[in-house]
Amino acid sequence: MPISLALVAILASPIAAVAAPASLLPTEPEAAAPRAQLVPLAADSVWTPRFAAAADELAAALRSRDEAAWAPLLGGQWLSAADRACVENLLGDRHGPFGHALFSDRVTHRAILGWRAPASLGADERAAIEAGKEAEAIVCWSAGDDGAGPWPATATDADNRHGRSYACARIVYSIRGAMPVWRAFIEQAPA
Repeated sequence: MPISLALVAILASPIAAVAAPASLLPTEPEAAAPRAQLVPLAADSVWTPRFAAAADELAAALRSRDEAAWAPLLGGQWLSAADRACVENLLGDRHGPFGHALFSDRVTHRAILGWRAPASLGADERAAIEAGKEAEAIVCWSAGDDGAGPWPATATDADNRHGRSYACARIVYSIRGAMPVWRAFIEQAPA
């Protein structure tokens, strides 16, 4: 009986009005996160020779201008018709970044770039990244000069925009299976 009386008392008491918040969305815009800076891959990284070999294979395929050579490296059957046309246009544009970097009669230089690791990473964390089974890098080519650059400062700058002095591809590499595999992606800024 005392429990049922307590329940009746609770149900009979007035319910306090809870003020609903005006909005659940933030009232001030969030600050944009700084873009991660690109730096050359360390010469002693286990990934550097892998990316160098992939970059050489990709450059040779792109220089051939033969879709049968470059399409499998850019996704093969999963490469859309629009992406194929984009790559063909980039390779056919004599005044574009690929025309300058890969088809010039001057010496072609290559840079293999990765993302700058935060200073807060310890030695164990850096070793874990180096020992990982997957990695990603941006590979860029430029003709002439001494090969010192300028190279893209961020991944956004590796967009193969007209007027760039370099041409770039992003390479994703995996050593998870019995055989190492990689795939390249060529970005292009919207016109």
